[in-house]
Amino acid sequence: MTPNLEALAAQTKARQTGNQRILVAIVGAPASGKSTLAEALMCRLGGDEAGVAIVPMDGFHFDDAILKDRGLLSRKGAPDTFDVGGLKRILHALRNDVDDPVYVPVFDRELEISRGSARAISKRHRIILVEGNYLLLKQSPWDQLATLFDLSIYLEVPEETLRTRLIARWEGFGFDHKTAFNKAMGNDIPNAQTVVKLTGPADIRITNG
Repeated sequence: MTPNLEALAAQTKARQTGNQRILVAIVGAPASGKSTLAEALMCRLGGDEAGVAIVPMDGFHFDDAILKDRGLLSRKGAPDTFDVGGLKRILHALRNDVDDPVYVPVFDRELEISRGSARAISKRHRIILVEGNYLLLKQSPWDQLATLFDLSIYLEVPEETLRTRLIARWEGFGFDHKTAFNKAMGNDIPNAQTVVKLTGPADIRITNG
């Protein structure tokens, strides 16, 4: 089912009182369509000119050097491979420091590295779309984040569809089919299963794909 962007935009605006800043969580498994939905919803709400911005959770990946030191490099993308504390501090800043710019990191998929302070959230940005896998996860320390959102949207996608999309994603990065399959099944699908099993309640649930 294609998300009804007009209805989502209306429900987002309904959470706003006056010109207050609100945070919207867009949650789902890897390859569920979170980034696509965030971009589409941003456009429907008027885009950057209308004061809408996107903050991706992926910007808070731990660096590979940290993951190697902790023996977690092969599990990159799992819940314990993210700087949840850093994400929490940024979300608090976005909620409370509305008059000051907040600079957020953005993950570069080609380089497999997060670029610090790569996106500026300014005073005029009043609707912040935060997209990521684990924003509503009922697992410490992720479970400290849910109350920071004014609205939450969960994308529900069948595992078979996720598998197809994830393999195609890795092939798009230049990997052969066997390597892409192993990457998807060895790490991405277990992460997707974690999202499905441990995600808490969302205000809106959308079946996508």
